[in-house]
Amino acid sequence: MGQLRAFSFGGGVQSVACLVLASQGRIEFDTFIFANVGEDSEDPRTLAYFREYALPFAQAQGLRLEEVHRVRRDGSTETLWGRLNKDGSRSLPIPVRMSNGAPGTRSCTADFKIRVIGKRLKELGATKEHPATVGVGISVDEIQRANSRRSESYERITYPLLDLGLRRTDCYRVIRGAGLPVPPKSACFFCPFHRPETWREMRRTAPDLFAKSCQLEDTLNERRALLGKDPVYLTRFGKSLAEAIPDGWDTLPFDEWDETALCDSGRCFT
Repeated sequence: MGQLRAFSFGGGVQSVACLVLASQGRIEFDTFIFANVGEDSEDPRTLAYFREYALPFAQAQGLRLEEVHRVRRDGSTETLWGRLNKDGSRSLPIPVRMSNGAPGTRSCTADFKIRVIGKRLKELGATKEHPATVGVGISVDEIQRANSRRSESYERITYPLLDLGLRRTDCYRVIRGAGLPVPPKSACFFCPFHRPETWREMRRTAPDLFAKSCQLEDTLNERRALLGKDPVYLTRFGKSLAEAIPDGWDTLPFDEWDETALCDSGRCFT
């Protein structure tokens, strides 16, 4: 059996660029795996792009683009939004900001991306003795996020965009050159790693998603109050999302953001 070569497809700019590069024979991947953390969790624009553009393109080019989900032992699908909102849950898997502004611990990427894709890799034959080569879409301008030491025993992480010396702007050119529109940045719509500008744009153009994010923040803090714990937030500004991103602002007086806090696995924001 030849070595399995699969790409961890996040649904964003870098991943789509790698899909195009694979179709051109510039990188050697014929299997792309997209871990959907939930129809109620992913940014709807990412899911729409996946189904309207990425999937048809892959099929036309003879590439395998699979969609996988986190499945419980009873066979039901678990979503990240569902876990966060489950009655009686004390789970806090997303990287909320603590009262002092520091990011909390997280398990969302590991539970809903890495392990889900890992399960599929094992089904396709990846083992500790015969690990799969797994591509991750980190570009040169995000090289600080590359960290091959975090690979699992059944995989060997590689960064094809780094090997080609491509930046995010180069990915735009690759995508447009294939006749595809540029996808939005991939992430859960309620991700605490959003920049303030992203939240502002969501409040303006997708008020329903912004309201759901505010609702989630309230739910988490109601539970923490019952446990006697300090509140947590979806931004680093030590106040509720609705207060931190007020309605009607065209610009924000704060746009500094901690780039080092971004998920360095490269599994979500690609």
